[in-house]
This record gives sequence, C-alpha cells and structure tokens, in this order.
Amino acid sequence: MGNLIKAEFRKTLTLKAWWALMIPAVVFAFAFALFWGMVTNDFSDFLGRSDTRELTEALGISTGELPVGLLALGHGINIGTMIPIIFGVFALAGEYTKKTITTTFLTAPNRVSALSAKMITYVAWGAIYGVIIVAAASLGTVITVDSERLPTAGQWLGVLGAGVLATILATLFGIGVGAVWRSVIGSIITLTIWMLVVENVLVFVSFGAWDITWLGGVLPNGTVNGIVGAIGAEAFGAAGVKVPGLQDETAWALQYAAGAPGAFSWWASALIFFGWTMIFFLAGWAVNQKKDIT
Repeated sequence: MGNLIKAEFRKTLTLKAWWALMIPAVVFAFAFALFWGMVTNDFSDFLGRSDTRELTEALGISTGELPVGLLALGHGINIGTMIPIIFGVFALAGEYTKKTITTTFLTAPNRVSALSAKMITYVAWGAIYGVIIVAAASLGTVITVDSERLPTAGQWLGVLGAGVLATILATLFGIGVGAVWRSVIGSIITLTIWMLVVENVLVFVSFGAWDITWLGGVLPNGTVNGIVGAIGAEAFGAAGVKVPGLQDETAWALQYAAGAPGAFSWWASALIFFGWTMIFFLAGWAVNQKKDIT
C-alpha cells in the first residue's frame, strides 16, 4: 500500500492540475472574504439597526464586538471549497479521460488497493487545499474587518479545523462523482451548475415562496458550506442553539450572511455532507470494481 500511495503522489505532482487549481482556490477565497468583509463590517447597515440591536442585546455584547469576521471567512472558504471538488474529479475521471486507468489497475495487486491508495492520497491533498484556502480567506478578512470584530483565536482554530474537514470531504465527493460519471468535463459542468446555480435557486425560492428554511441544510452544496458557515451562524445565535425570540427570517438572513442558509449546526452539516460523499464515493467504488478497463 505504501508504494501505491507514493505512486499516486508522484502521479499527481507530475501533472499541472494540483497547482493550476490552487491558484483560483486562493484567488476566490481571498476575493470573496475581502468582499464579504467589506459588506458585513458595518453589520447594522447589512442587517438593519433594529435587528442588530435585538441581536446584540440577546447575546449580551455591543455592536462593535459582533464577530463579523466569521461571516467573511465562511464565504471565502466556501467558494474556495469548490476547487477541491473539481480537483477530486480529476483523480479518477481524469485517468479514464487520459486512458491511464488501465496501467493504474494492472500495476496494483487489485482494484481495492488502487482505489484505497487514491483515497488516502487525496485525503492528504484535500487537507493541503484546506489549509491554504483558510489562509487566503483569513488574509482577505483581516484586511477588511475591524480588529475588534475578528474571530477569537479559538474561533479561528475551529474554522481552520472545519475548513480542512470540508475540503477533505469535498475532494472525496469529487472523486465519487468523477468515478460514477467517468468524464472530467461532464462531472465538472454538472457539479458547477448544480452547486452554484440550481441548488441556490432552489434554496432561495423555497424560502421566499414557501418559508422552507431548512432545504439548504440537507442538499450537497448547502451542507458542505455549512461545515464552516454554521460556525459563524452559531456565533450569532442563528444555528445550533438559537437565540430565544430570534425570528426565522432574521435567523435565515444571518445564516445566509455566514454562507450557510438552512444549516442546523456545523457538525450536522458535516454528517449530512459525509453521507452525500459516501453515496457517491461508494457508488463510484462499486462501478470501478466491475468496469472493463481494456
């Protein structure tokens, strides 16, 4: 197994995809954190002065102490997490596209070993992406958010851990989708349209038309975003244990500001997205156990 893992790392490092995708991951994470930091730094204007006053009174803090930096971090990390998903697609679908999958399977003792080595390798890559994306989003947040509104050291460490967990699961999710689809272009186009367009439209329409606040908390994009975003929502009393008397509309707006509309809590989001990841990963595993590679 050790030799297979080394081979997977060498295979990945000889290609341009890992660093070519790292560039947009850093740019998007930084830019979105920068933008949302500017938007939410003046939180009263963003949410409304009456809602802000009600929220700060419930939390027992002043407006200037609200940790709006968590909101900027959530958006920056969440958009950056799309890139590890795409990177994961290349792991197996890319080998089918380039016709190297035959060599991969024939040089391993069996397909289980080959796929296990690939999974372990991309867990490590997902963690690397996570650390870099969190760093980029943190930089964008520090530049735009007032110092007294930045996360505490404990909150930042929580975001780092959640961000790494999110990117690891996102990478495995991408591997699963790519393994089922076996097409890089098809997988990327479908995932991008679903996660960035279709799902967001469904969440907004369901909330606006039918007052369904939880839909984003169960769909793939909403749950991977909720792993980090819900930390910010929980800091504002809008997820997990909610502030008593907080209206559903205000709670949803706070969740949206944190990048996780509909999230129940960060750990619930992690569990639900882990379920989505396993559905696609195990389906891809099963497909590739029987797939003719000649």
